[in-house]
Parts: sequence; structure tokens; C-alpha cells
Amino acid sequence: MTADRPLLGILLMLGFCVMAPLGDALAKIIGQTIPLGILLLARFAMQALLLLPLIALTNRPFRLEGRILRLAWLRTLLHIIGIAAMFTALQYLPLADAVAIAFVMPFLMLLLGHYVLGEEIGARRIIACAVGFIGTLLVIQPAFENVGWPALLPLVVAVVFSLFMLVTRQIAKQTDPISLQGVNGVMAVAILLPILSIFSQTDIALFEIKAPNLSELGMLIAIGVIGTLAHLLMTWSLRYAPSATLAPMQYLEIPFATFIGWLVFSELPNTLASVGIAITISAGLYIVIRERAMSRIAPQVP
Repeated sequence: MTADRPLLGILLMLGFCVMAPLGDALAKIIGQTIPLGILLLARFAMQALLLLPLIALTNRPFRLEGRILRLAWLRTLLHIIGIAAMFTALQYLPLADAVAIAFVMPFLMLLLGHYVLGEEIGARRIIACAVGFIGTLLVIQPAFENVGWPALLPLVVAVVFSLFMLVTRQIAKQTDPISLQGVNGVMAVAILLPILSIFSQTDIALFEIKAPNLSELGMLIAIGVIGTLAHLLMTWSLRYAPSATLAPMQYLEIPFATFIGWLVFSELPNTLASVGIAITISAGLYIVIRERAMSRIAPQVP
């Protein structure tokens, strides 16, 4: 068991908030030419290929048993569904909009952490999450008139990844993060290969088998590397801090996604969305400052 270290958990989650939208931007680009099934398979196969040699070289535990193994399978399934929904949403929505709509997730995490795991929330954390959620609402732009049902996909992402992070919190302190992600990659490939094999014989475009060219192959590798690193950071963060502490921090993913969307796709938020982004940054920074202050006070408590 590993003792909670909130500041370290916050820094690791901050790294995740930078890496995740970067990987989403690459998926948005390559998703225009590569079917979703191949994109998912490459994403998780790269994760396995990167981590299995590291696990072997460092003699890390790889075998999971009992309850941990069952939760790992559930976690992998949720991971596949969440990434599939997000990658699909990115083909219809701007990067910042897709991330912003999905950001009911930290609020759901806060509630799940309290009511399922029994984690302490506290009035200040509730207020910080509420303020951040209000900022998120200001960032969200009406999308149904433009794209229809795909506008709901980020909400699916929010629910699925809230459950994903809840399961991760359940097993993070009993497993090595690198081993857990390596197992996750192997399990995902084991799930995806039969699905692709079966549905590639149909006319469903999502499961079409298509060999990437060199440029697409490079992007697929980059998505796998970035995605693996991002979720390692997220897994490590949950190892050291409760989900209630990390929930407000994840709002910082929105301004990072907005910047990347502007840099890569020339997408800029309007004035109302800019106000919302400023509010989410303020809520996240407040949590960082408060946790730093609490960590300094804690050793003085008998």
C-alpha cells in the first residue's frame, strides 16, 4: 500500500492533462483516413509493445489474480469504449468542444469518489469543482444543430472514464502502474483482434482493414506512445492522491485542448468560452495552492 501524497498526485495529473489532448489532436487528424478499429488496435498494441519489455527488464510483477484481474478486464473494456467514443466524437466536433463537453467527468468522479469509495470531499473541494463545472458549461457550445447525435459522444466519454478512473483507484495501490498499463494493452489487443476479425467481413466502415502508409504509421506510433505515457501519468496520480483531490485539476485539460486546437486546427473559443476557460484554470490553481498549504500543515498535526 502507498500513502497518499496529494502534491505529487496533482503534478502527475497535470502531465496527463497536457498529454491527453495532444494525443486527441493526432487522432483527430489520422481518424480522417484510418478506420476506428485499426486506430484502436494500434493505440493499444503500441502500449503493450512499449511496456512489456520494460516490465521484463525491471522484473516487475505482471500476473494479476482474483479480484484485481477481474477489475483489470473491466478497466480495459471501459478504456476501449471511452477512447473509441472520444476518437469518434473528434471527427465531428472541434477539439476544445469535445473535451469541454466531456468535462462533466471530474464532477462525476467527485461524486463517485465520495459515495462509492467513501473519500472525504470537504466544502472547499465541492466549491472548487462546482466553480470549475460552471466554467465548463460556459465553454460548451450548442452542437446538436450542426452535428446531431455525435454531440452526445463526449457525454458517453465522461460517464465511461468516470467509471474507468473509479476502477483504477480501486486497484492502483495494489498494482504497479507500468505493469497495470502493460496488462491493459495486452488485454485490449486480445479483445480487439477478434472483434476486427469478425466485423471486417461486414460493410461497417469502422472495422475496415486498411494498411497505413508511412506517414499514417508514424502518427499511429505517436498516438500509442503519447496515449501510453498520458495514462501512466493518470494511473500514477491516482496511486498518490484521492480522486476527490484530482477531480478539479482535470479541468486544466480544457485550456490545453483549446491551445492545441488553435495551434493545429486554427480553432479559437468565443468570448463566453474564454471566460469559462479562465474560470476552470482558476479552480484548478486554487486546488494546487490549497493542497500545498495542507501538506505543509499536516506534519504539525499530532
